[in-house]
Amino acid sequence: MFTWAFVFIEAVSAIALIFLVLLHSGRGGGISDLMGGSMGAAAAGSTVVERNLDRITVAVALVFTFATLTLDLRLQ
Repeated sequence: MFTWAFVFIEAVSAIALIFLVLLHSGRGGGISDLMGGSMGAAAAGSTVVERNLDRITVAVALVFTFATLTLDLRLQ
């Protein structure tokens, strides 16, 4: 049961991580431009929304990393 919980956590965090990375605006903009996130190249990364998106992405990446490591240790 414990292993299945971590498999579920890893799957959900992987999907969320893909979605969050796609939301980030790159050099030419990303999917976040569709949601009103286009502030221009000068303000890229300086808005509150972009900083919060960065924080959420890092948190989800840490959850994914720890779930992967836990599954690796548990399944050995």
